[in-house]
Amino acid sequence: MMDEKALNERIDVLEARLVHREREIEELNEIVARQWQAIDDLIRRLSATVDRLQVVEDRADTPAGDEPPPPHY
Repeated sequence: MMDEKALNERIDVLEARLVHREREIEELNEIVARQWQAIDDLIRRLSATVDRLQVVEDRADTPAGDEPPPPHY
């Protein structure tokens, strides 16, 4: 059976590994949070672009005769 010193050393090693893993998890959580922020931003920008494109397409679909005359007429 292991003596007390060997057990304490093993516990120290395991605790050090645990601290390292906890730090890694925190870093990964921060990365994931930043990625979700970037994804949310890209979704908003894409939605705005789609809206602007729809306006352009709607204008292009309007026949020329249906457009009101320019303000100088």
